[in-house]
Amino acid sequence: MSQQTARRGGAAWALVITSVAGFMAALDNLVVTTALPSIREDLGGGLHDLEWTVSAYTLTFAVLLMFGAALGDRFGRRRLFIAGLTVFTGASAAAAMAPGIDSLIAARAVQGAGAAVMMPLTLTLLTAAVPVAKRGMAYGIWGAVNGLAVASGPLVGGTLTEHISWQWIFWLNVPLGLALLPLARLRLAESHGTGAPLDVPGTLLASGGLFGIVYGLVRGPADGWTSALVLTGLFAGGALLVGFILYSTRAKNPMLPMRLFRSRAFSGINAASLLMFLGMFGSIFLLSQYMQGVLGYSPTEAGLRMLPWTGMPMLVAPIAGILADRIGGRPVVATGLFLQALGLGYMAVVATADASYASQLPALIVSGVGMALFFAPASHLVMSSVRPSEQGIASGANNALREVGGALGIAVMGSIFAAQGGYETGQTFVDGMRPALVTGSAVVALAGIAALLIPTRRRMERQARPAEPAPVLETAAH
Repeated sequence: MSQQTARRGGAAWALVITSVAGFMAALDNLVVTTALPSIREDLGGGLHDLEWTVSAYTLTFAVLLMFGAALGDRFGRRRLFIAGLTVFTGASAAAAMAPGIDSLIAARAVQGAGAAVMMPLTLTLLTAAVPVAKRGMAYGIWGAVNGLAVASGPLVGGTLTEHISWQWIFWLNVPLGLALLPLARLRLAESHGTGAPLDVPGTLLASGGLFGIVYGLVRGPADGWTSALVLTGLFAGGALLVGFILYSTRAKNPMLPMRLFRSRAFSGINAASLLMFLGMFGSIFLLSQYMQGVLGYSPTEAGLRMLPWTGMPMLVAPIAGILADRIGGRPVVATGLFLQALGLGYMAVVATADASYASQLPALIVSGVGMALFFAPASHLVMSSVRPSEQGIASGANNALREVGGALGIAVMGSIFAAQGGYETGQTFVDGMRPALVTGSAVVALAGIAALLIPTRRRMERQARPAEPAPVLETAAH
């Protein structure tokens, strides 16, 4: 059973601290992409090295998420949150001061490890601090901030690089991290999970499997899908994950109990999250390049024109959280996913080599509303689909699947783009982007179908509630 000390600062402080920490971790997924030319000019390195400045963070972040959540459950969520935040902040400073490309890649890997410990614990700490009746609104604000970070990464990176220097995409984290550390220590309540010992075999199997899968997905477009390292990573990673599943069905205290997936709520929201991030990450990756490389906008101009999409979560997600409190998360999440799919499909139709911004605006608005309706209720569904003592690992598993979905989306949609078009002219870029966006739209629509399979709120509450012991019948003495 979860053991929680008395609250120190209440829900408002917990919401501020966890939202800002989540923003920092989510932002660094894509913030580097628009800074790569400037980094190459300053630090040198080939295309392979530049790709690793993005991949090193994604890899360690995705691989260590479930392990970070398990550490928090075992040794204290606030304690491990502070440790992860410390590592992330220090690695951000190291990345900003990196004298060469190799040291930058190393700092990015450490940064991802810190984020992997910090990120899943933001949700469990927030859940512990917020009363049940207000969690929808809290998740809405948390989801809005995180959604904004994911979508605005290219804008923030491009603006800082264009107007100051690329180092500031990392320096930005340092004052935020230093401000959050004492606040977390003073204002967050400590809580634990089940107190079970760490599952070392499960940790090794899950981490190794995720490493192989994410490595193969990240390196496939650059190294070729038939290269020895990519194939080894994909097949070995897949085998290790199968081993993890088989082991976890038999282990006494598994890191991720497989029985959680017997719940339609837990399975449905995780499937929807993976598919949503697959379609969304791949689309943002291509659309940010389309606006700059084809339509001729600067990084800052492109980011501003994407604000109807990327900024919409700040306006709509809190409302989505309130709706989820009143009518349940399933209809809100499903509606958001179908709107996101509609927006991506519309963008595929109107995209041309000389498309006007007015023609794209409806697609951006619809996609933004859809993304906003997804983030907050999805987090609520994840946390309410399990018992309080299991919320840490549930959050870690969901975040890991989102990261795998994002890596898979960039890999799959990048491959479709390369097969159907290229960077030669604006028209060849559009020829490759259109089928990729159609694929992304179809995948997000599948996510909406998965969300419809989630049970109603009342049924989920019954499933998450611990089973009551059967009454003991008294028998006559012999």
